Amino acid sequence: MTAASGNREPEATMILVRRTLATLAGITALVLLVTSPAAADPGPPPTSMASLGDSITRGFNACGWYVDCTARSFSTGSHSTVNSHYLRIRTVSPGINGRNHNAASTGAKSADLYGQAGTAVSQGVGYVTILIGANDACTSSESTMTSPAAYRANIDAGLNRIKAGLPNAKVYVISIPDVHRLWSVGRGSGSARTAWSLFGICQSILANPTSTAQADVDRRKRVRQRVIDFNGQLAAACATYGSNCRYDGNAVFGYPFTLAQLSGWDYFHPNTTGQQALAKASI
Repeated sequence: MTAASGNREPEATMILVRRTLATLAGITALVLLVTSPAAADPGPPPTSMASLGDSITRGFNACGWYVDCTARSFSTGSHSTVNSHYLRIRTVSPGINGRNHNAASTGAKSADLYGQAGTAVSQGVGYVTILIGANDACTSSESTMTSPAAYRANIDAGLNRIKAGLPNAKVYVISIPDVHRLWSVGRGSGSARTAWSLFGICQSILANPTSTAQADVDRRKRVRQRVIDFNGQLAAACATYGSNCRYDGNAVFGYPFTLAQLSGWDYFHPNTTGQQALAKASI
């Protein structure tokens, strides 16, 4: 997968511009914009943005040993290879330059969204991305996962704070990646299994990664279902929010990421290539 660049042919560049504008306005009929630009008006692109979420949005482990790498964030990052939402917007809205705020926090759960939303409100941004919930499912054990009801309440609290403080901002809610696929692509790697065990990563699904016992198979299915339930709550919460909110339609959950797109230090977080793929999948 290669990132978009300033060397694209004019026609491809215009398609990228229209796709970016469509994303920001929550317009799903992209084909209309490509074939007939006058068919829909996505409105002006933003001149500021904020990203809310957890370690994925912080670019954790994408450039160094157990550190945040915000420049490589799929959302607000400035690294050219990743080609983030921010960089795509900047091609059509130069005024956003330097106004890309990353309010996410490594280790955050849905309960932390309310506080992050307050940060975005204080920054007065015009565009907000939200990707949060992996840590609500990836816990020390299946029994410690967040319930769907609690998760929804946390998401609603965060969205309501954004809506009250930034009534005109566009909000893009992104689905939680499929953690069952994480187990699937990594279980055959000795390095991945060692990292998962050594650092206690997502043990709700990654414990006993080579086991074929029915209890372990069923546990993995239940954890995956919890992520599906969370994503369903995200879709419903965004629909309730109104026309200024767009859900990605499970695009990120359904993205077939590979082991090569994960950090070689923990085999859990996206590396630079993974962040690039996430940026593309979530547009």
